[in-house]
Amino acid sequence: MELERHSPETAPIIDTVLRLFEAGDQSILNHIAPDIDFRIDHFRDEADVSWQNATNIQEFITVLTRLASDVFPKGTTIVGLATQGLGNGWAFTRFEQRFFYAVQNREVQSVTYITSHETVGKMDFFRETVTTIEPV
Repeated sequence: MELERHSPETAPIIDTVLRLFEAGDQSILNHIAPDIDFRIDHFRDEADVSWQNATNIQEFITVLTRLASDVFPKGTTIVGLATQGLGNGWAFTRFEQRFFYAVQNREVQSVTYITSHETVGKMDFFRETVTTIEPV
C-alpha cells in the first residue's frame, strides 16, 4: 500500500498530533478525546514499555509527561510522516523520527507504524508499534 502525503488542511488528526508532539506544543491535548485508547508497543526491544498506555486523557497526560522526560528529553525530529486514510475515521501511518533516546543514552532513528482513529476531530484510538531503533 502506498501512503499518501496530506496538506495540513486535509491531514488526518494523527498527523496534527505527531507534529504537535514534535513541537512540544501543549495544544496537543485539544486533539485528544477524553476516552483515548492509547498504547505504544515495541518489537523485539528490551525496554519496559508497560507504562506506555492510557485509557483516558489524564492517563494520557501522565504518559506524555513521562515520554518527554524518560524517552525524549531533547525532543524529537520527524524525518518521515506518511498517513493513509482508511475510511470511517481510521488511518494508518508510517512515522520515522530521529531523537536522543535517553533509555540507550544515544542519538537514534526509529520507524514506527501507527493505527489511529478519530471522531469529531479528536483522536480516540492510537496503537503504535516501534519496529526499529537504530543508532545514528
